[in-house]
Amino acid sequence: MRRTDVLGEDGGRAGLSLEVESRGRPGLCPFAAEGRLLLAQEGRPVLLAAVDDDHCGVVFRRTDAYRSVVPPLRAAAAREAAGRPDRWAHRFAEHLAQAPDGPLHDGRWLLSYEGPAFWNHLNLPPSAYWGETLVEGHPDGYLDWFVHHGAWEVLPLRPMPDHGDARVKAYRKQARDGILPPVLLWWVSGLDCHVVLDGHVRLAAAIAESVAPPLLYLDRTAPGDEVAAGTERAAREYEAELARFAGLRARHGDAVPDGAEIAGPALARRLAELRTGKRPTWAWPLPGGRDEWSRIAREVTGGEGDLPV
Repeated sequence: MRRTDVLGEDGGRAGLSLEVESRGRPGLCPFAAEGRLLLAQEGRPVLLAAVDDDHCGVVFRRTDAYRSVVPPLRAAAAREAAGRPDRWAHRFAEHLAQAPDGPLHDGRWLLSYEGPAFWNHLNLPPSAYWGETLVEGHPDGYLDWFVHHGAWEVLPLRPMPDHGDARVKAYRKQARDGILPPVLLWWVSGLDCHVVLDGHVRLAAAIAESVAPPLLYLDRTAPGDEVAAGTERAAREYEAELARFAGLRARHGDAVPDGAEIAGPALARRLAELRTGKRPTWAWPLPGGRDEWSRIAREVTGGEGDLPV
């Protein structure tokens, strides 16, 4: 897997571009079947979801089968990488590349540490904000697309531990000291939300201390050939815009700008979007379709059958 630093608008590092090759269907795989979604990890059902067209949302049921794709993070590593999201991004990229039960498959991915600007736009205290953001419910729950539009909700893939949990207590000191390792989120377009790939306990510790947890975001981005074609097209349009301004200057004199101050930023934005703009999550057709999804649902629910949509 090739890794390339991605720069933000201020010129600083904003994340990593990951080029994944020779990896077909991932170990943590979304399967789709007629308005139904199954997230399976190495064949184990992790999450069943059904679109609720009548009320604009998703009913889901989690199992207890999910296993983190990142091994436990040591306190020494947390102190060493404190305040260095770029180091954490490389560390997590290594774990994702080695994980046979992770979500990566062939294509380009973005592992970023600059989250969506609309997160916490109400400027709530972290504990209150995350209380609104985390999707409640175990084993059953509901993602409300009508109320919480914009993919800003976060769905844990296993139950969140209580604040009194021994593991949470261990991480609370790291949260107070500002050395808490980041929480790894993955945006799943079929759910229109982020899911927690790693860091359930760290997130609980941050909420308990009412501090903003550091976050890493994993998104699928445009494939290389699409980026190359888009770059060529953007360059041609940039040159055409400069030529248009040159023609105006020839007719009206030097009072007309050369166009670089207008066309240049527009080109930079288009190139950044090509490199970092997220794409829908790939889902594989579920063999057996909706009947197979219903069979798995019966197994997961102990014979109850389809989810109540």
